[in-house]
This record gives sequence, C-alpha cells and structure tokens, in this order.
Amino acid sequence: MVKRNTCIFISGKGSNLKNLINKSREYNFPIKVKLVICDNIEAKGIMYAKKNSIPYLIINTKIRNFENKIINELLKRKISLICLAGYMKIISKKFIQSFKRKIINIHPSLLPKFKGLNTFARILKEKEVKTGCTVHFVNEKLDSGRIIVQKKFYIDKNDNILDLKNKTQKLEYIAFPEAIIKVFRNS
Repeated sequence: MVKRNTCIFISGKGSNLKNLINKSREYNFPIKVKLVICDNIEAKGIMYAKKNSIPYLIINTKIRNFENKIINELLKRKISLICLAGYMKIISKKFIQSFKRKIINIHPSLLPKFKGLNTFARILKEKEVKTGCTVHFVNEKLDSGRIIVQKKFYIDKNDNILDLKNKTQKLEYIAFPEAIIKVFRNS
C-alpha cells in the first residue's frame, strides 16, 4: 500500500497524535506521519514526535509570515493530508486555499452544535442528552466544513467536564482514523 505523507498539527497533550502515529504503523492504514507542527513550545505532544523520530516544527505564530514557513515545509515533504489534532489556532484563508480539501479537523462535539472553544462546559450548561466528536474538512468558517465522521454517546446525568472530555477522547481515537480511511477511499 502506498502511504500518503501526512502532517499533524497539535497544541497540547498530543493524545490524538500518539493514536495516529500508532495507527500509521499498521500495514493497511493509508498515512505516514512525516511532520508534526506545534504552536506551543511547552506542548507535551512533541515527545511523541521525538520518541518516534518524526521531524517536528515548533512555530511562533506571533511572527510575520509564519504560515509561509509552514507551507514551505509541507511542500518540501510532499504532504497530502493535514490533520488538526487539538491545534488551537485559526488557520488563514490563504493557508486553507493552498491545501484545499487536504485539511481535516477533529472537534469535541456533534457539529454543527458547539463550534469553537469551551465545548464541554457549554454542552453541560445546555443540558444536552448526547454528545460526541466530529471529524470534518476545514474551510474558511470555524468548525463548518463538510462532516466526514461523527461518533456519539449519551451523557450521564452525573457527568462533569472531565467525564465528557474522557468519553469524547475515546471516541476521537476511533473517529479520526476512520475519517482518514474515508478521505482516501473517496479521493
């Protein structure tokens, strides 16, 4: 199987990165993680790139033209897919246009509900009955691209923010790889 060069963008713990690296080692999984990009010098997820000898770039998003640096790296490494896995920065229209239909994101709600940040607190405040995660294509509007995969679960009346986060992450580890397979099956 020809594996597609993939870059994973992270900002924090990197649990989805770890999961995707592990999945990418499976013979029939369609990607090879060739680069990790992170906007947070203290992100724990960088250790997964180091541990697996995957090149990584820590980007200072406060400097001008930082996206040009990222684009050059992606082109140099012939990246076919970009996975946003807990990447907490808004990506510019120019960047999205450069990689149209090649950027996917995982979001911890059943989109179109609860776009943006503080998702779990908002879900509890609205007394939702069920929630989950969504993998979608990235477009110019926040958390609004075409949905690839959704996974859901029912909320227990005693669930708190941490419970929702843990339950959602377990589903993310299933949804993200499933979405990647679907993207390449349909391309």
